[in-house]
Amino acid sequence: MMNDYENLATEIAASATASFRANKSWADNAIAQVADEKLHVALDENTNSIAVIMKHVGGNLKSRWTDFLSTDGEKSWRNRDDEFIDSFTNREEILNHWEEGWACLFATLAVLQPEDLSKSVTIRGEAHSVPLAIHRSLAHCAYHIGQIILVARVLAGDEWETITIPRGESGTYNQSVWGKGHYKK
Repeated sequence: MMNDYENLATEIAASATASFRANKSWADNAIAQVADEKLHVALDENTNSIAVIMKHVGGNLKSRWTDFLSTDGEKSWRNRDDEFIDSFTNREEILNHWEEGWACLFATLAVLQPEDLSKSVTIRGEAHSVPLAIHRSLAHCAYHIGQIILVARVLAGDEWETITIPRGESGTYNQSVWGKGHYKK
């Protein structure tokens, strides 16, 4: 039987996984609404295209979550500056890179043990508790997923289909899910 610490540690990992999955799902739904050629469009010269944001998030996740407990989160093989250069030629390349990063994250979260949450990891030489590293990564992903959704919304124009609760439909939505625990799948 698990003790209170083990229960809490298990819940932290499970809730982080659910939040990462929800964020990824929103991004995937937004990306699916953008034509292939528009994935490479930046809204202006000071913003990144969806392809570039996906490249950066994929690279960041792969670096942070490869050998998560045993090596620095900033890997020597990562070229962060290159992540901001749009070098992908098609949607498949973009999606493959994106999915590799997410797969690394989810594989690592799936094998974390309760005792791992009391450990420390490093990111760019700075110590982080495992829960802090998890939350740092979640916040980073959520920040960039918000960018992806905004850019996708602008580029999709009138063809956009809402990926969360549509305006004016909160009451209907709340009635349809009330008590169903839709985050616990």
